Amino acid sequence: MTLHDEYARLTPFELAFPEPDRLDPLAREIAGEAAGRGVDHTEPSAFLTLGSVAAFVRELRSPQAPPEAVRQYATLVFHAVRFHEGGRRLYVLAAAAARHLVESAPDGEAAAPAAAGYLQLPQHLFWFQQPGDEVAPESIDGMFWAISEEGMLHVLAITGVRPDRPGFGALPLPEAPISDASVWIHADAREGSEDFASALPGRELDRLYSVETAGELLKLLARFFAYLDAVPHASHPAPAAAGATDGPPPSALGFTRVGLVA
Repeated sequence: MTLHDEYARLTPFELAFPEPDRLDPLAREIAGEAAGRGVDHTEPSAFLTLGSVAAFVRELRSPQAPPEAVRQYATLVFHAVRFHEGGRRLYVLAAAAARHLVESAPDGEAAAPAAAGYLQLPQHLFWFQQPGDEVAPESIDGMFWAISEEGMLHVLAITGVRPDRPGFGALPLPEAPISDASVWIHADAREGSEDFASALPGRELDRLYSVETAGELLKLLARFFAYLDAVPHASHPAPAAAGATDGPPPSALGFTRVGLVA
């Protein structure tokens, strides 16, 4: 199994919004409507009530999608708008750095490098499956994060990004104060088992990790924030991959590569 981390892969943002310029007028409309109503559009609870959001979701949603999917689409739009407004901050975590964060806690402060961004994990290194779920586990592509004006962290994990099929899975995590992030760095998220422990076939050969709880993802994200703070020279801006590649489809977005520094 190839644990790809050489460049930024095609992101869920680009898959869901192939015409990202449409988000410019949408973001302005959302901000104007929120200001007129006196609500904070950086909080999903308020964002999802806006008429401009509802109209956009109606255009985006598949006609075959069930009614309950509306909230899922709206949550994706929330993170896409925040990601877009924040300058499309894309971080690619190298496999060696990801393993380091699983195995040890960085010394830095768990302060996010931006109010919104996307952390892309090494392809096929982390897998999500809820305990007792008979559905096949899905590879975790990464996580959107967005911090509201009130200091609440909102995270949307993305699974199942594969070039051989359309769409992907989206897993919203419980909101939490970003001020608590330093606690997550050392927290034990699983009961009765080691965090990120895996029972996947081939786990020993490829040293794969499983994620079964929201706490494990928050722990990984907090450790990523702390690692950037403790070792700023581990991150390097990089342009989008140019031309044909032998690996997965590349993203057209510039990104910051975060590697392991001894």
